[in-house]
Order: sequence, then C-alpha cells, then structure tokens
Amino acid sequence: MAADYDEVRPDVAEASEKTLKAVQKADAPDAKSVVSDLDETDLTDGLELPGAVVDEELSVDVIPQAQDEFVCCSCFTIRHRSQAEKKTGDGIVCRDCVLEYA
Repeated sequence: MAADYDEVRPDVAEASEKTLKAVQKADAPDAKSVVSDLDETDLTDGLELPGAVVDEELSVDVIPQAQDEFVCCSCFTIRHRSQAEKKTGDGIVCRDCVLEYA
C-alpha cells in the first residue's frame, strides 16, 4: 500500500486544532485596547533630548597642551610633534591627514 507522506497525521491535526481553539478561547486583549494603552503611556520617560538642559556636571580633567604637541589643522586632534608631517598657512597637518589635505 502506498503511503502519502505529505498528508498530515491525524494525531498532529487534532493537537493543532485543540491548540488553536485554546488560543481563541484565551482572554487576549484586542488590538484597539493595546493601541490605546500604548497611547496613554508616556514613552519619553527617562529620555534626554539633544540640546536639552541637563542638571549634571562634567567631571573631566582638562590637561593643557604640552610644548611638544600640536593641533592638526585638518582633523583638530592634538598630536605629538613627531607626527607632524606638513606645515601649511593654516597650521600643521598630521601624518594621518596629509594625503587628505593636499
């Protein structure tokens, strides 16, 4: 006798039908009530918007530029003098930026 392997087995079909009925009987909220609940909640609690005034103080120690350092006029990074590559009218360009600056 030939067997149809694509046919759903009877025990699996019954189990999935019972599961579907259980889900339908479950006391799940409808979509409209979920949307109204989301509208009522304020989603911006705890978020800081850019440019907003913050009541925190920065605790960063600022160290002045040393004698052997320079500010690259292309990337504005403080570098050691050994990384200076080219002196221009605008200032000094570092090794990383010399190809981009040309």
